[in-house]
Amino acid sequence: MPNPRLATRYAKSLIDLAIEKGQLEKVYADMQWLNSICKSNRDLVNLLRSPIIKGDTKKKILEAVTGGNISEMTAAFNRLLITKGRESNLPEISNAFITAYKDKKDIQTIHLTTAAPVTDSVKAAIVEQVKKTAGFQHVELEEKVDPDLIGGFVLQVGDKLVDASVAYDLKEIAKQFQNNDFIYKIR
Repeated sequence: MPNPRLATRYAKSLIDLAIEKGQLEKVYADMQWLNSICKSNRDLVNLLRSPIIKGDTKKKILEAVTGGNISEMTAAFNRLLITKGRESNLPEISNAFITAYKDKKDIQTIHLTTAAPVTDSVKAAIVEQVKKTAGFQHVELEEKVDPDLIGGFVLQVGDKLVDASVAYDLKEIAKQFQNNDFIYKIR
């Protein structure tokens, strides 16, 4: 069961330790890697959450999966999680760490969804426009391709959403036909 409060506490502790040891960037890269592994490998997450599998076995499997790919500090942190019985929260802790890191470094994440892949120059122009308009210093762009948009784009910056897709326009036109707005305006 997800526990955001616990994940935030562990992530904050790891950030503080990484800053103290001067390894923040390395631990951030490790957490990004662990996060991607957890997202792409459902079996690993199920193994970590299984109450049947013993902690020693989980420790060996996690070390085999991460061996050579993460720093010693992150490996020690993983061992601590297993010792404390908190290994099932590793996906949430990695997410919380990434979020806390971005908050500490003042990095804003924007999400761009397009109907087709866009060029690097268009991405750079969007990032620059968001920086200029919203006044952000550091912007990270996460992109996604969704052919259901038909054309255009959807841009999400924090809690603001700009939907300039053809699919949205078609839905709005369909609503107007359902409401008979065109007949009402003629009379």
